[in-house]
Amino acid sequence: MKCDLHVHSIHSGMCTVPLLKRICRESYNDPQAVYSTLKRKGMDLVTLTDHDSVGAAESLGRHADFFLSEEVTCRMPSGTTVHIGVFDITERQHIEIQRRRDDFVCLLAYLTERRLFFSMNHIFSALTGRRDLDDFAWVEAYVPALEVRSGQMPAFHNRQAAELARSTGKAGLGGSDSHAIFSVGAAYTEVRGARDKEEFFAGLRAQTAVAHGASGGYLRLTRDVLWITAKMFQERPWTLLFSPLALLVPVATMATRLDESLFARRWSTRVNTGQRTSPEPVESLMSRAAEVCAWP
Repeated sequence: MKCDLHVHSIHSGMCTVPLLKRICRESYNDPQAVYSTLKRKGMDLVTLTDHDSVGAAESLGRHADFFLSEEVTCRMPSGTTVHIGVFDITERQHIEIQRRRDDFVCLLAYLTERRLFFSMNHIFSALTGRRDLDDFAWVEAYVPALEVRSGQMPAFHNRQAAELARSTGKAGLGGSDSHAIFSVGAAYTEVRGARDKEEFFAGLRAQTAVAHGASGGYLRLTRDVLWITAKMFQERPWTLLFSPLALLVPVATMATRLDESLFARRWSTRVNTGQRTSPEPVESLMSRAAEVCAWP
């Protein structure tokens, strides 16, 4: 069975770029269009991983092959921010996850206690800001999966993520990280021999999944950003006043590609050569989390 495990829709909220966060959305993908596109591209299961949102459930919940997921914006003990994909959840669990996302230890304790499958997404990316070496120690100790084939990340980033997953014994997942409809399904995860969702997730947990698809590139990123820009103009016609600035999109995406490449090279080198502190044992972690992070 195949599933794109990292896809966005209009429910992902507003863009996080300071100058655009009040006028431009992260994605203008219609959930039903995403579903139809993924099925046309051969996906057996469909999920959406919107940023801290499960809004797509209302329109896609009627499909038997759809399951609810989200990409959680989480603060690490070091103060850095990461994106964590949490899969096959309920709306009630989404509420509890959102209550805990500002504290990785609390979130980790909840996900572990509820036996929810989760992954660290684009671990060598600059998208969420700075990194700390201890972030990788937490990942190595407690996170069961890494995104190793992102349809938006450069090939070098994906290779380094795959090597980290291999060396630390993590499941490797694939997802398009599509914010524009053209890129939906560009990367995906396959569990061969799975016949339903339960067997698919059993394969993820058993690390028999295989990540497929293309890595991200400059041309795809530029195309997607231009599409999002056009959708912003369509939704808010007054923003056409800024349309001449769209000519700068290729320059901005080139700068983003260079920054991503440098960031991935710097941090993959540090992870391979650095000494990371060991996080507290799981028993101590769960005990402390139970005292600090209450859940029903």
